[in-house]
Amino acid sequence: MTMANVAPDTTEAGPASGGGPPGAGPPSPRRRFGDRIGSVEVLAALLVLLVVFRAPLSTAISSPRLQTWTTVFVSVMVQAVPFLVFGVVLSAVIAVFVPRSFWARALPKHPALAVPVASAAGVVLPGCECGAVPIAGSLIRRGVTPAAALAFLLAAPAINPIVLASTAVAFPNNPEMVVARGLASIVVAMIMGWLWLRLGRADWIRLPHRPEHDGMSRGRAFWAAVRHDVVHAGGFLVLGAMAAACINVLVPERWLQLVADNPFLSVLVLALLAVLLSICSEADAFVAASLSQFSLTSRLVFLVVGPMVDLKLVSMQAGVFGRRFAFRFAPATFAVAVVVAVAVGVVLL
Repeated sequence: MTMANVAPDTTEAGPASGGGPPGAGPPSPRRRFGDRIGSVEVLAALLVLLVVFRAPLSTAISSPRLQTWTTVFVSVMVQAVPFLVFGVVLSAVIAVFVPRSFWARALPKHPALAVPVASAAGVVLPGCECGAVPIAGSLIRRGVTPAAALAFLLAAPAINPIVLASTAVAFPNNPEMVVARGLASIVVAMIMGWLWLRLGRADWIRLPHRPEHDGMSRGRAFWAAVRHDVVHAGGFLVLGAMAAACINVLVPERWLQLVADNPFLSVLVLALLAVLLSICSEADAFVAASLSQFSLTSRLVFLVVGPMVDLKLVSMQAGVFGRRFAFRFAPATFAVAVVVAVAVGVVLL
């Protein structure tokens, strides 16, 4: 037995330990001020700082630029949060209470036919790309052909009812955006699935052993899934709303208009912006709607690329499927998504 496993003898309390009745053990140490800084101390310090610097803070808050930033940020958050929460809850219900083996039984045996069926199956999964990545990995583990699982991975975050409903709310005067987004997204998913059947290699995918909610009750697993998705998706939503507000405030209007007036440059810029912002698919329509300087086709590219290729999604794919897969699959998906979205936008918008 190591010394670390031996409990200290406390049967005797000498003068050094403060004395006390025999056998009572040493008295509990008194907490001294400064031993630990908790939330109460942090809150008190913040309140003191607010009182001390109230004059410069009030001047900064009254700035028209900051008021504009706050208005854009709050409007994006207020519109997007209900869809985000509803989507996270429903995604957790499906992930916990619906057996994953159901998807393997529901798909056709022929890989080429399984790809469009798996793409359409994304309609019944109200969730974002954060939940679609581990589900796609589980499908492959359960024997589903990788092409079908990858098609599901790309389609589910973009064509489920929550995302399409949020798109309709964000673009009330352009209902054709809902049709264009759904059509372009499912076409991209099927093309990438068929491309994987043609060009993909099994050794590019390396699935690590990652037990999910093993040994947990359904109730605990449900709340664990909800907390995980809310923390991840909600955090990226806040960052996306802040970025949208910064673009509207910090970037000069003439710059945005200059980019928006160039059809090719506007498509490329919004495609790259979708990758960088990494906004959850339940909320990206509200950010796209705020970029009113750009054409509907450019914003459609933003909506199609975002749920399929963004920074958080590429990192999650690298963690679930391996880096060799992510570094090949993400650029190909980006190129196909841009081309298909532009084609659909030219026809429908």
